[in-house]
Amino acid sequence: MGLTCKPGAYNEVLKKLICGLQLDQRNIFLLFGPIDILIQFNNLENLDDFVQNCFNKVKMVGAEENLLTKTLSLIVVSEGRLQSERPFAFLFLNAQPKNVENIQRTLLLFPEMLSADIVFGPYDLICSVRANGQEELERTISAVQSIPGVEGSVTSIVSTIRVLPDW
Repeated sequence: MGLTCKPGAYNEVLKKLICGLQLDQRNIFLLFGPIDILIQFNNLENLDDFVQNCFNKVKMVGAEENLLTKTLSLIVVSEGRLQSERPFAFLFLNAQPKNVENIQRTLLLFPEMLSADIVFGPYDLICSVRANGQEELERTISAVQSIPGVEGSVTSIVSTIRVLPDW
């Protein structure tokens, strides 16, 4: 689930997610990109489970104080593999529908790919990527964009989460 926060509100949203809803910080990613916060929900039974236990609760986090400007649901339909480490960045890919499965298989061959999931939503695939810096990430993005059938990509760098205290 992606969240876009009002300017200056991401820290308050993070506090509410981590302290209020007691979400596991390992499944929350602060991003530099069009989405401010990405939350992974694991082990969901079905779509109703997501709506009742995740979506509605997270949406309420920002509702009272109007901290969120947008929410984005990305439902995984085909998981690549589970992330083994914290990613350096996420790639959100659009692809030709007939090539999505082939693109996923190709992505999972890249040693830099921690995961590559096919999703329902405004993107077709979400990839978590490891990199030792900007140049390595740039090479990976270039290689991904050259895969036949990839039509577009958006990259978001992962930031360290530091929930600041109230002063």
